[in-house]
Parts: sequence; C-alpha cells; structure tokens
Amino acid sequence: MSARTKARKRALDILFAADVRQIPIAESLAAEAARAASEPDREASWLYARDIVDGVVDHFSEIDETIESYAQGWTIARMPAVDRALLRIAIWEILYNDEVPASVAIAEAVEAAKTLSTDESAGFVNGVLGKVAQSA
Repeated sequence: MSARTKARKRALDILFAADVRQIPIAESLAAEAARAASEPDREASWLYARDIVDGVVDHFSEIDETIESYAQGWTIARMPAVDRALLRIAIWEILYNDEVPASVAIAEAVEAAKTLSTDESAGFVNGVLGKVAQSA
C-alpha cells in the first residue's frame, strides 16, 4: 500500500471519527496527531493525511455544496458517514490538489467504498466523483 493510500485511510479515520462522534474535526485531528507523534515510521502518511484534513476543513462548505450538487436525490445527512468522508477527501483532491490526478482520487475512493461501506456505495461514490471530475 502506498504512502498516499495510507494517508487517505488516516484522513478517512479522522473525518469519520469527527462525524460519528459529532466532535470538531480539529479535535479528531489532534487525537491523531498525538498518536502520530509516537509513530515516526509512519510520518510520510501522517503528513499527507494532515494536508488532506486541513484542505477539507479549509474548503468544507464548498466541498459539501459540490456533494449536494452532484448527489442527485441524496442529502449529505442521508449518506453513510463513510461515504461522506470519502467524497470529501476525493473532492478536495480533485478540486484543490493539483498533484493528484482525478482518476487516482476517484479510484482510491471507490476502492475504499467497496471495502468499508455499503454494497451500493462504490457505484454512488464513483458516479458523484465522475461528475465532479468532468466539471472541474
């Protein structure tokens, strides 16, 4: 597993924990930062995970508006928490991180949805992100 894939998983954990526990993302991020300080061998994945989370926080309203625009028939509140977090990460990568090709962001999110969410989630995530990438 690449360092960026691991970083996306860490970012997913942070965003998911904040969402499910209904705590500020900054609090979830601080807890992960404390854990990361004791794991220097995982520094590469931690740095990019932090970039992702910071980027999602910086563009949170725009990202959620984008999700609402392209998730026809679904409100953000109605989506599984894992799907919300995956979409937020991938949309940040597609719209705000020029270092990651849209196809990579989409593939990573879809693969995570296959293993971590509902049977329908991979198709849903792929559809939303495909529309976002086409409009970017």
